[in-house]
Amino acid sequence: MSSLEQVWAYREKTVYPKLFGVPSRGIFPLDAEIFAQVFNVQDVDPRWLHLGVMEFEPTPARQSWLYVTSGASNPWETEPRDYRPDEPSWLGVEFVIEAPGKADWPIYVLRRLLAYQLLVTHGHFGDFEPVGYGFRVPAGGRIDGSDDSQLTFLAVARPSHYESTIQLDSGFFDFLHVVGITEQERDYAKSASTEELIARLTMHGAYPVTDPERAGVI
Repeated sequence: MSSLEQVWAYREKTVYPKLFGVPSRGIFPLDAEIFAQVFNVQDVDPRWLHLGVMEFEPTPARQSWLYVTSGASNPWETEPRDYRPDEPSWLGVEFVIEAPGKADWPIYVLRRLLAYQLLVTHGHFGDFEPVGYGFRVPAGGRIDGSDDSQLTFLAVARPSHYESTIQLDSGFFDFLHVVGITEQERDYAKSASTEELIARLTMHGAYPVTDPERAGVI
């Protein structure tokens, strides 16, 4: 049975390159600063600082740059003898976002979202539920840190343009595809549904790639 290290390596060295192509700048790990400054949490599990975000350059089949978290599906708390393939591997998710070009803002967005997921699943926010399909969450300001972008929220969808669920020896995990949205689009999704919003974004070319400079579709 695969160890934690083997599961980790299989995801990063086999699954991700097969789905997303060639990694670019390596991994951008979480640090204590993001927990302290964004969420006012000083004491974090040191294992969490091994999680991070990977960057993948465009491929012949995909023109966008793709960013994906790595580590939320590591079986940190399960021994190999206790692996259950039919259950989630640890948090059971990894987050993905696509951008028109190489940039740093997608890394920040996913690192922030990953840190939040770690905290909420470990009880730091009371009864709040972990982020999942259909969720809409604040981006923490304008998505790219500029003064101009209208995108200040994130919507989470099940991807259909790559495999949405991956099986590891330690269990499975789901890719949660993240797209930037405006406040008006968030309100529309609240009254209709995130699925309806994603359909409208797709129709206007605003999904699955997040362009911080785009206008709203609502």
